Amino acid sequence: MTCAPSDGDGGPAGGKLPTGRPRLLLVGNFGNVPGRVIRDRDPRRDQTGAVGGIGEDGPVLCALAPSGAGWVARALDDAGTPTGPVTVLPDRAALQEFAASTAPGVRWLWDATTSVYPPLLAAGIRVDRVHDVTLTERILLGRESRHAEPSAAAAVYARRHGLPVPDDPVAEVAPAVEPGLFMAEPSAPSRPEADWDPLDVLAEAFRSQAERSAGENALRLLIAAESASALAAAEMGAAGLPLRASVHDRQLTDLLGARPPAGVRPPKLAQLAAGITEAFGYPVNPDSAVDLRSAFQRAGFDISTTRSWVIKDLDHPAVPEVLEYKELSRLFTANGWNWLDEWVRGDRFHAEYLPGGVVTGRWAARGGGGLQIPKLARRAVLAEPGHVFVAADAAQLEPRVLAAISGDPALLAVSADEDLYTALADDGFGGDRAHAKVAMLGAMYGATTGESGRLLPVLRRRYPVAMATVEQAAHRGEQGGVVRSVLGRTSPPPSASWRATVLAGSLPDAGRGEQARAREVARAWGRFTRNFVVQGSAADWAAVWLSGVRREIAAVPGAELVFFQHDELLVHVPAGSADVVAELVVGAADEAKRLVFPGSPVSTPVRPVVVECYADAK
Repeated sequence: MTCAPSDGDGGPAGGKLPTGRPRLLLVGNFGNVPGRVIRDRDPRRDQTGAVGGIGEDGPVLCALAPSGAGWVARALDDAGTPTGPVTVLPDRAALQEFAASTAPGVRWLWDATTSVYPPLLAAGIRVDRVHDVTLTERILLGRESRHAEPSAAAAVYARRHGLPVPDDPVAEVAPAVEPGLFMAEPSAPSRPEADWDPLDVLAEAFRSQAERSAGENALRLLIAAESASALAAAEMGAAGLPLRASVHDRQLTDLLGARPPAGVRPPKLAQLAAGITEAFGYPVNPDSAVDLRSAFQRAGFDISTTRSWVIKDLDHPAVPEVLEYKELSRLFTANGWNWLDEWVRGDRFHAEYLPGGVVTGRWAARGGGGLQIPKLARRAVLAEPGHVFVAADAAQLEPRVLAAISGDPALLAVSADEDLYTALADDGFGGDRAHAKVAMLGAMYGATTGESGRLLPVLRRRYPVAMATVEQAAHRGEQGGVVRSVLGRTSPPPSASWRATVLAGSLPDAGRGEQARAREVARAWGRFTRNFVVQGSAADWAAVWLSGVRREIAAVPGAELVFFQHDELLVHVPAGSADVVAELVVGAADEAKRLVFPGSPVSTPVRPVVVECYADAK
């Protein structure tokens, strides 16, 4: 291959990038869609190097587009300047040879992992480190209060040159299997960026982002962790979560009866629907919240919602069947036979995960309920023969994060206990763990009324620094300001309509209704910013933890990350390697604490358990 730094005469220096100081490698396409960018760094250097990031020894840029021309690649130096000729990768074999020829520790740079990496995985190519331009740009735009602006490489390039900014591509997920790897792209309307050199676009985007994050180690760590998380997400989606379809099918049949034809209720739901109609004395459609609410209102119950927590206390013969119908209907709709058909292939559940899909940094999923696997479905999540799951989560992460970001000495002392809520209870709530938990969650989520509000003064007395931290964040939100997570992810500003409502309520001639509405929306936004600083910082820690786990288990044959949710992960591993992986998971958690909360004595305990069935993990 010729994608290597050039020698003194400008010719290729060899087919492999050098191992001593790898350079930046660009890979783009010749089609009419701009190339994609990403790149990364050495995991064990400084704070930003722990998971890879911008600005350390040159990365590799790799752009992929579904074009008949395949890919192109190019070496760059640490500043993003080309140092070698363009390498054309016209087919799958060339791509595989190119990937195999790159030296260990090379850094990759592309536009969006969601579209670039799945075809690489389908070709049997796994990359170690990456810098995702799109995810990075979302973080940087957020810091500039420009959350909704396009974030793909072409948009970064356009803004840098004062050109019209193109919209982001509508579809971000490329086909994960053949024949889409090098399939020609369908004809599309002409776009201004179609004529831009994709390698120039990638290099310019990289330089822009490197400049805007320069000197901010915490931000660079966040960018690196976000990019590494995107790799993990694509790998998890491709590998799939082991889920025995026959076991889940049997559970569905036991609970719902035989699988019905399309558009027909399963036998059990039909039976419950008939019982509900009989209890009310006239036909009621339990699938209609309006019908149910009207039926209960006609029976003398003044309710505004039919949520289970409201109707469970009503004294009416229909209540037990309504509650059971709701539970089974959710199962049938969200995780029934259609779900099995669409999302489970070869006894693996293949979800599409979206790192940073929530503004706080938490993951989202596109279809399939990838982050909402109910307890029943977990019974079918069974390790393959000879394998087990190492399941781990961070115990009571968010209150521990509050202790770390606030530096409250009393809360830090409490966080050293394995069960933080029990320690809280012993410290200020007379040993009542339930009250301690309700109070702490209320403080972080802004519950100032009811039981949480009654208990809040205890927290203010015992942990004044921690309470001041979240209350200042809430006040900033109520004033229309923004807040940041510990690594620098920034909350979005409130909308124009929010500002108009608050302004209308503050005018001298504002009526009582306008004043009340203004207070209501201001406090609601304050609850959001109050929680953002905690939940966002917890997501920062979790991303660094996940990145470390992914890096460490790469050396364990057969180990694969198969699930991640907020602060919980599953590693599918040969049974003989379970103890090793459990130690690596704990070590990665300790490393994440040192990187995200340097110098803090806060405890972030992770408790791995080895199980054959996911449902047995808790």
